[in-house]
Amino acid sequence: MTSHATPLQPGINAPDFELRATPDQTVSLDEFRGQPVILAFYPEDWSPVCSDQMALYQELLPEFRKFGAELVGISVDGIWCHLAFARDRNLHFPLLADFEPKGEVARAYHVYRADDGTSERALYVIDADGMVQWSYVSPVGVNPGADGILRALENLGKEGGS
Repeated sequence: MTSHATPLQPGINAPDFELRATPDQTVSLDEFRGQPVILAFYPEDWSPVCSDQMALYQELLPEFRKFGAELVGISVDGIWCHLAFARDRNLHFPLLADFEPKGEVARAYHVYRADDGTSERALYVIDADGMVQWSYVSPVGVNPGADGILRALENLGKEGGS
């Protein structure tokens, strides 16, 4: 069964959210106003493809930051799972728990996989004004890499906007 989500398209205001980053800290999209943000939805901590994808993004954090962009990972895993995964994989960007209500943010971004209770492997680049500038859904078993993210960030600079 190959269901492929249709993510929110460029030009749409990105839905705000507030999710747990630690047991006592939340992160909201609104906190990133004034700078680009990359949302990396992924199915689950610990899976081989997710581990590779998040490790790649950790390596590329300096490149993302050259554009003033912040990276946020989002999955339906619980916060303790995220904390163990981030520590084990040496990840230094927030992993947010879209845990309860399960998948609420993934649903708002049209990337929830109801059949298996996870999210799609989806990427969003949101500009400084909170507008979706680029979105992409990769097959769940394929690491989408970072070329699309970097192109979208470069385009933000060319448009002089964010």
